[in-house]
Amino acid sequence: MTSQAAEGPQTVAASRRSKITREREQEFFDAVLEQIRECGYEAVTMEGIAASTRCSKSTLYRQWKTKPQFVVAALRSRRKARFEGIDTGSLADDLREAARAVGRWSQNDTKLLQALGHAVTQDADLAKALREALVDPEIAALKEMLRRGVERGEITAGHPALEYIPAQMFGVVRARPVVDGEYADPDYLVRFVEAAVLPALGLT
Repeated sequence: MTSQAAEGPQTVAASRRSKITREREQEFFDAVLEQIRECGYEAVTMEGIAASTRCSKSTLYRQWKTKPQFVVAALRSRRKARFEGIDTGSLADDLREAARAVGRWSQNDTKLLQALGHAVTQDADLAKALREALVDPEIAALKEMLRRGVERGEITAGHPALEYIPAQMFGVVRARPVVDGEYADPDYLVRFVEAAVLPALGLT
């Protein structure tokens, strides 16, 4: 038995993957997501990413096998709660800060969501990765803000608007490019929170 066989396929695969540094891997991920934003999911190819990142096609195929697997890995590499650390002691101010945070990255994320729109309806893994990267962490952080507001007595636990706040916050980001032809920037989103979200919660 060879040493490679003794190690097993998972160990061998891990060994292959270890040849690419984390920094280089992130370059590949950034490149594929940027090309999706600019060209659309269908137009992106492994060959194109290889050319733009100055690597061989075989390197990408050895790591990720297919374009969907590559894009799923790129999306999952971005998973982070960008609302992390927002805790002003006031629900109204937390929501204003969340609006500013959403506004800072709404253009990039909205373009990515739009570019992946059809593909995610055809690929469950891609849809799951998209939610994990761009939606779930922020929804969880918003719900935590609302929980703290209830705990502080700013709103009641049974307030009927609580259920809809995440949909309001993320829905307006997706809708504004369609309705107004512009992305939702921080100023717009703060105004939206003050005009629509806070009154719905009975806050000023």
